[in-house]
Amino acid sequence: MNTSPSRYSTLTISLHWLMLLLMIAVYATIELRVMFPKGAPPREAIKALHFMLGLCVLLLVVPRLVARLFGTTPAIQPPMSGLMTFAAKGAHLALYGLMIGMPILGWMVLSASGKPIPFFGLNLPALMAENKALGKELKEIHEVVGTLGYYLIGLHALAALYHHYVKRDNTLVRMLPGG
Repeated sequence: MNTSPSRYSTLTISLHWLMLLLMIAVYATIELRVMFPKGAPPREAIKALHFMLGLCVLLLVVPRLVARLFGTTPAIQPPMSGLMTFAAKGAHLALYGLMIGMPILGWMVLSASGKPIPFFGLNLPALMAENKALGKELKEIHEVVGTLGYYLIGLHALAALYHHYVKRDNTLVRMLPGG
């Protein structure tokens, strides 16, 4: 987990980009489900894949947090203002909240709805007793936060591009794969 003075470790970079691909897959599956009528086997399969990929996000966030907590963060050159540093920390905290909270919330939706929680051939235990009314409320929250996630991820990407092309600092290149 060693980090050079100017770049994140290979592990951290790999986990970052793997998480991006996984998040794209999570969002793609939930958006693509509408191509099929409700109850159709392909729609149900896509929804199950969405659930399983969401749980993969939850699993992958653990090594990301370990790498983040125990690794070092390469300095941004030239340094950012205090306000930008505060905003960046807040955005990262919100992204971690999304990566942890959304899969747990999705698991709670399935649990409260009395549905199985599939995970690549396993059925995971429910997190709560069946309560259809609560399941509907949790589903609405899950959908709203999911929509906010689009904006949060987009803001993160735009901030990286802003730093690279406008501020001309090393924020983006610290996380790019390769040498």
